[in-house]
Amino acid sequence: MALKKYYAVLRGKKPGIYRVWAGGEGAQVQVMGFPGARYKGFEKLEDAEAFMAGKNPVTSPDASAGNKKKLRPYEDAGLDPLDYPIHVFSDGGAIGNPGPGGYGTVVIQEDGSRQEFSAGFSLTTNNRMELLGAIVGLEAVKNEGVPILLTSDSRYLVQGIEKKWARGWRARGWKKSDGTPALNPDLWKRLLDLLDHMEVRFQWVKGHSGHIENERCDVLAQSASRGSNLPPDTGYKGK
Repeated sequence: MALKKYYAVLRGKKPGIYRVWAGGEGAQVQVMGFPGARYKGFEKLEDAEAFMAGKNPVTSPDASAGNKKKLRPYEDAGLDPLDYPIHVFSDGGAIGNPGPGGYGTVVIQEDGSRQEFSAGFSLTTNNRMELLGAIVGLEAVKNEGVPILLTSDSRYLVQGIEKKWARGWRARGWKKSDGTPALNPDLWKRLLDLLDHMEVRFQWVKGHSGHIENERCDVLAQSASRGSNLPPDTGYKGK
């Protein structure tokens, strides 16, 4: 997949051509949450300018179906957010781990509409909340037939899916390769059942690094974990 260098926003909060996707000066903030946003990434400036002018791109190296490349492993995939019509961002944590915890999730639907979800529990773990945040986000997706990019700062979640560890645990009756029980089988099963019918790519980002939506999810999760009269996480069985 060719990396994009220019992001053309034809319809958004502030139309124009941007050199970066994320961050306060990037294209992402111009299109996320903007109904009917229209935007696209390009390798060359002249193609971005042609798009803004309503013309066909001057060059289109990825236009032919036969030129579609297999995605590389997520660690160095260079995933382009513009290739995914639906975006899910999730985060979760527990105070004390285990302890009171919560998740926060942001879903950007294909039409640009935005939804936020969060909930807290009286006793749970970081990993359970990371999993549940992703599950809630995917369950909220309106159109399961389009590619979805799920972004999380949990290596446990992202590697569990992208490295196919969780599918291996399921195939072995929720046992690890060494025969020991896999943790959180209830949530992994729920997540894999969703993924069996959806096209989702998981992307890891470093937490607390300024990623706008990841930071928002963290705020939602932190607030939920500090709520009053939190219900129990009935799936948590203790260490």
